[in-house]
Amino acid sequence: MSKKIGFDNDKYLKMQSEHIRKRIEQFGDKLYLEFGGKLFDDFHASRVLPGFKPDSKLQMLLQLKDEAEIVMVINSSDIEKNKMNGNIGITYDAYVIRLCSVFSQMGLYVSSVVLTQYTSEPSVDAFSGRLEALGIKVYHHYNISGYPANLKLIISDDGFGKNDYIETSRKLVVVTAPGPGSGKMATCLSQLYHDYKRGIAAGYAKFETFPIWNIPLRHPVNLAYEAATSDLNDVNMIDPFHLDAYGETTVNYNRDVEVFPVLNAMFEKIIGESPYKSPTDMGVNMAGNCIVDDEAVCEAAKQEIVRRYYAAQCGVHMGTANEDEVYKLELLMNQAGVTTADRRVVAAALEKEQLTGGPAAAMELPDGMIITGKTSNLLGASSALLLNALKYFGGIDDELLLMSPEVIEPITNLKVNHLGNLNQRLHTDETLIALAICANTSEKAKCAMEQITKLKGCEVHSTGILSAVDERTFKRLGVNLTCEPKFQ
Repeated sequence: MSKKIGFDNDKYLKMQSEHIRKRIEQFGDKLYLEFGGKLFDDFHASRVLPGFKPDSKLQMLLQLKDEAEIVMVINSSDIEKNKMNGNIGITYDAYVIRLCSVFSQMGLYVSSVVLTQYTSEPSVDAFSGRLEALGIKVYHHYNISGYPANLKLIISDDGFGKNDYIETSRKLVVVTAPGPGSGKMATCLSQLYHDYKRGIAAGYAKFETFPIWNIPLRHPVNLAYEAATSDLNDVNMIDPFHLDAYGETTVNYNRDVEVFPVLNAMFEKIIGESPYKSPTDMGVNMAGNCIVDDEAVCEAAKQEIVRRYYAAQCGVHMGTANEDEVYKLELLMNQAGVTTADRRVVAAALEKEQLTGGPAAAMELPDGMIITGKTSNLLGASSALLLNALKYFGGIDDELLLMSPEVIEPITNLKVNHLGNLNQRLHTDETLIALAICANTSEKAKCAMEQITKLKGCEVHSTGILSAVDERTFKRLGVNLTCEPKFQ
């Protein structure tokens, strides 16, 4: 059973860019467009909306590149805490630099980076210096007491007025960030205030894929968004302003609803009245109109919630998450009507561990086939699993040895006798390197290597928390990994 496509990506690119152009035309000199979620590497969206491509937003923005510039926003506390991007395993500050490089290479103009809730900490100032050395302008925005409720202070020279004014040169200013909670909306509002003081006619709009405003509140796709932001305590809710203004039920999330009175007051001060009657009005997201198979996206979203649950459990075990996140994810699983038993690879991995008496792993392939891997003297369970899956994809006999001892033994000798490893078993990256070497002389190994791209999107479960190198390898392969919350 192959995974069904549930989302029309081509329709999305066309409809979304057209809608943003209309919003640009609505305002005068400048539009600040808050890009929520990830502009690039949006793997969460591609997992819960099968058919959505991870770079869809970037491709859409490229259609507007001649009139757009990008402002990156990062919360200073995220730098200090070394907050990680879970999809690709790098810190937020490193991700900002990566994004600036990628955008520039694609022909997009990155004008600056804003450090929000700025305090002068060594790691924050070091990052600022690194950006400036790369020729990137850096601005500082500060914490405002009572935000977002204290409107009198916020909309004053002692509130937004204390923030640096971001110098921009193009009509469309895309404000984006490495992850949620970075301060994108506050940055846009601050700019509106400063532009007002300078006599510049400016507007604001929001482009955020999730929650999707025109599907039900408790739709699995929207629940999966709550799961993805469980550490932020974001909550999806019915937009009360939209319901009051239009009598229509739409979905938004708590932070936008909370800050909406600030935005309304800002527009009233700038142009005499607000162009928006609700947080939903602010948005330009067309994703809900491009779902073509609701059953497929529901199933994908439910699986994402289960994956997030396992990630939180492992985080508690490693000290990077708290029990409250696990409790929230348990609640979301109940609301979505899903349990860990719905993740087929879990039972298969645990059964293999029980049969072999050692750590094990299982993979579900696109056709529904379940492959397992066990621990041996030379290979860890994850390495064995990868080889077994590649054999299956290549139609290679399961009993055939793909790698010769002449290749494996020098690697294990290096690990144990020279690098001080107590464990001689090959990690996944070492296994793939050894397989690549063998492919020079073995047609079967070469055939197995040619199957690697087929691993993308496969589901894997390990009976224990993997080493950082194995976890990183699976992410690079595009595999959706979960682990039991225990160390091997």
